[in-house]
Amino acid sequence: MFYFTESDIQELLPITEAIRLMRMAFEALKIGRAQNQPRRRLILESGSVLHSMAGVVGNYFGTKFYSTNPRYGAHFYFFLYDAKTAQPLAMMEANFLGQIRTGAASGYATDLLANPQAKTLAIIGSGFQARTQLAAIRAVRPIETVRVWSRSEERRLKFAEEASVTAAKSAEEAVRGADIVITATNSKDPVLESDWISDGTLVNAMGSNTANRRELPGELMRRAGIVAIDSLEQARIEAGDLILADSWANVVELQNVERHYDPNRVTIFKSIGLGIEDVAAGAFIYERALATPERFADRNRATH
Repeated sequence: MFYFTESDIQELLPITEAIRLMRMAFEALKIGRAQNQPRRRLILESGSVLHSMAGVVGNYFGTKFYSTNPRYGAHFYFFLYDAKTAQPLAMMEANFLGQIRTGAASGYATDLLANPQAKTLAIIGSGFQARTQLAAIRAVRPIETVRVWSRSEERRLKFAEEASVTAAKSAEEAVRGADIVITATNSKDPVLESDWISDGTLVNAMGSNTANRRELPGELMRRAGIVAIDSLEQARIEAGDLILADSWANVVELQNVERHYDPNRVTIFKSIGLGIEDVAAGAFIYERALATPERFADRNRATH
């Protein structure tokens, strides 16, 4: 059984491969070669929460579980198993795994739905998720200009310097005129307004996966020509952007989305994160390790 650290994940899973894996996972889901189990949460009076999500893709199945506490932080792990024998294959530290597969899911949706010539990107939020979102969009579109805004000026300026992008003075300044907009925040309430978003824009909203939080206003959700969602079943439980807007008529699952760009309508990808995304990414990491087992031999002997 292999053990992978966060640094292993970063080395073994480049963003371009992660985007390809998300495409593969959703294609497998469409033809019945994948199965997703929605996230479950065990909530404690202390504010600590245990989250778990699982899935199967092809020859592998797995589960990610993680603990969070608003004061003390979060801890992520993923276990990968052989689908035929149920043999455990790998244990992974999974913070970066979650970041990159979330970014890659947005990259895949963007490749399907955004203007093929999109050059301007706006990012609301400057945390760790924003970094992999940026990398994924740059991998699929010829981005020339990136504007970022977040409530913390210090974090916004630091992000802008490290990522070689422009720090906007307001969310509106960042968003207006952008071909693609990313919201990657922990906000409870909408972080932009519908009239800031031009027709033909793709909005990737990935910050909220609880029923009582949203980043996008209801008016924008209803205005969109398509709202692509990774799982309708899971969305009805935790996609606050849709639940609070009570807007479902224009929703389509990502597995059923064909390559399409509509210059006359806003398009939205509402990302909540699925277990099959972790399985697809985790299986790739495991198979890469099998190709160079000597690198992990000493470490894995030490863990048994």
